[in-house]
Amino acid sequence: MQSEFIQHLFDLSGKVAVVTGGGNGIGRACCLTLAQAGAAVAIADLKLADAQAVAAEITAQGGRAIAVACNVTVDADLVALVERTVAELGGLHILVNNAGGGGAGRENPFKISVDDFAKVFALNVFSAWRLAQLCVPHMKEAGYGSVVNITSMASINRSANISAYASSKAAINHMTANLAMDFGPEVRINAVGPGATRTQALSTVLTPEIEARMLAHTPIKRLGEPDDIAGAVLYFAAPISSWVSGQTLFVNGGGVQTLD
Repeated sequence: MQSEFIQHLFDLSGKVAVVTGGGNGIGRACCLTLAQAGAAVAIADLKLADAQAVAAEITAQGGRAIAVACNVTVDADLVALVERTVAELGGLHILVNNAGGGGAGRENPFKISVDDFAKVFALNVFSAWRLAQLCVPHMKEAGYGSVVNITSMASINRSANISAYASSKAAINHMTANLAMDFGPEVRINAVGPGATRTQALSTVLTPEIEARMLAHTPIKRLGEPDDIAGAVLYFAAPISSWVSGQTLFVNGGGVQTLD
């Protein structure tokens, strides 16, 4: 029989979460998981229709959610996202910086420009830092806050043609550790680093041969699912991790999966 104490450790009732890139894949799984734990969720996505579909799924299950069109590289969009969340959902306690991307495997240093490199940092690092800057004051006022940055195994792996993406994710790891010193004691900040996870993005480059090579170096003999990552996000968002901050947790089946 589940005790009230255990239920409390994962209970997000009365909390409000913002999830960027929440319309698909890992972001969608995070939205649904946080909602199932009791949080109201602001689903931000470049594709409004995708965010609306996830919001409809949450409300159909009895939860509260809003969909917000948001380009995380546009400051006005980030400001509007926070303002709408607070106004329509009544506060802000959890931020999941999931939106990101890059030319993983396509970043040949002799074929990309400095501007290309900078755009990856703007998308992955600067947006996460800025949104945390906007959200944390609301969290401190509420007396409860958790920021979860989505990083990547690429941040510690070494591969060709991925220098911009990989270094941007490494920056997120160290940024997370340092911001923990700034945000405490009311607000915690941590990062989740997915290994190879079955998303639409991965499906565009994954072949049976690549998957076999990945699994050869993975003790848990399967690729990740979005729900695997969402479970780690829930851990960091919920009271169970109340004495955890500045950490990066890699969720990777115990192994290393690369495209090469």
